[in-house]
Amino acid sequence: MREFVLKCYRNSVIRYVFFGGCTTMVNLITFYLFRYVFQIPLNPANLLSIILAILFAYVVNSRYVFQEPCHGFREHLISGGKFFGARAVTMLLELGGVWLLVEYLQLPDMLGKFLVQFLVLILNYLFSRFFVFTRGKTKS
Repeated sequence: MREFVLKCYRNSVIRYVFFGGCTTMVNLITFYLFRYVFQIPLNPANLLSIILAILFAYVVNSRYVFQEPCHGFREHLISGGKFFGARAVTMLLELGGVWLLVEYLQLPDMLGKFLVQFLVLILNYLFSRFFVFTRGKTKS
């Protein structure tokens, strides 16, 4: 069993799916809390939940998924700049997608948020794998 777990952990795609799922849960749970517990309007609640998820994702992606070997502030700044720039693109897509599904197609807000997550997850992986975390690539 230990060997199976280690084999899975060595695969960056499996690590990304696991930590991407954790990031999605951070996004969905905080969105739910902002909307239904704190009664924050749709777009601000969505923006806040995305920001929290992005911060969480940077830590787990750089450290555990892509195992980026950053040494020093400058390397973290470059890696972080590329990461947050790429996530800004998918954040705009997520903000627009949720708004479109909820406001125009009249889907429940949690359903709209959940549906958009699939496209965002795929794009975030592609950006992270091929644009952001390129120095510490390990065999997948």
